[in-house]
Amino acid sequence: MGIIEYKFFIAGRFIFLMGLRMTATIIGWWIYLLTKSPLALGLVGLSEVIPALLLALPAGHYIDITEKRKLLLKCISLYTICIGVLVYLSSAHAAASFSPLALATCICGVIAATGAIRAFSGPTFSAMIAQIVPPTLLPAAVSISSATWLIGSIAGHAAGGFMIAYLGIHNSFFFILALVITGLLLLSNLKVKPILHKATSNSWNSMMEGLNYVFKTKEILGAMTLDLFAVLFGGAVALVPIFAKDILHIGPVGFGWLNAAADIGSIIMVTILTIRPLKRNQGRILFFAVGGFGICILLFALSKFYWLSFAALLLSGCMDGISVIIRSTILQLKTPGELRGRVMSVNSMFINSSNELGQFESGVMAKLLGVVPSVIFGGSMTIAVALITWFKAPSLRKMEY
Repeated sequence: MGIIEYKFFIAGRFIFLMGLRMTATIIGWWIYLLTKSPLALGLVGLSEVIPALLLALPAGHYIDITEKRKLLLKCISLYTICIGVLVYLSSAHAAASFSPLALATCICGVIAATGAIRAFSGPTFSAMIAQIVPPTLLPAAVSISSATWLIGSIAGHAAGGFMIAYLGIHNSFFFILALVITGLLLLSNLKVKPILHKATSNSWNSMMEGLNYVFKTKEILGAMTLDLFAVLFGGAVALVPIFAKDILHIGPVGFGWLNAAADIGSIIMVTILTIRPLKRNQGRILFFAVGGFGICILLFALSKFYWLSFAALLLSGCMDGISVIIRSTILQLKTPGELRGRVMSVNSMFINSSNELGQFESGVMAKLLGVVPSVIFGGSMTIAVALITWFKAPSLRKMEY
């Protein structure tokens, strides 16, 4: 795609996202080293999801009445400050000044701040795509955007494990800080965007318009609901630090690759679908992908071998890649421009927050049932959700675009 502004957008988001994924990988390992508790891993997710959910609807309204380039740059600047705080918390001075529990609490506080920022930054990124590329190029732009998002995730997850091994946690955060600043500089080349929705006196009604539109548009609602529960119950990736350290007995490098396995599978599938797009039966394929995802999670839970665990997560990523492409395309094609920020915020409530809720659910269930039984439960529930939705949402099952 030859649109220069889109290239700056993709490159800046890619580098920024890679830094965020490195941060998530490192924090998961770091928290488990500090606490040795599966529940603590779940609380990290809960720390992020609470502010993200509380702010989602007002954030969508604010995004639609605000110039998006300026808002996005503000959000990334605030992320930069959060990474700077993590640089200090990982220093020798902080380790000598605070107990492990106090450090873990401070880390959760920083994660809560990033959750609040994400309520604004995530939907803004999504809403800007349709203002950068013309409608005729939007499906291709969505595929490219999804592919680069997944590549950034892979690079971040894998590099996070390598950096823990070779740089240590403290120096790794310095590197991440440099990445986020680079992403900020690239995104500063975007053009000022027109405001398509004017502020009204009744802000509450404006906020609810996005939610009402989602519930009125059955294809969007069905795709979001299916993905929400699949990610909520299939959040086994949150427990990868425990599987890596205590079950598979691998170090930080192996942990990084295991953490990246699902994203590697996703990018393989997204690349295939970018070259050979789905022509028909997209709704039906979405259901098969979610059910296949649940089967892969079950296989991961039962595996005692590193290569099999890696393969299971790789295949789960392939299934997730299909879901991402279909859901993202439905969302972009069926959302009018003046509602884009608010609908993307609702999508963030359904999908992005479900990752952290899934992380919390995994941590709680691991505490109650044990690590392996909790992942078996999650995989089984994902398959059940796919089966129930198959019969309850016939319009999604028949969906084609």
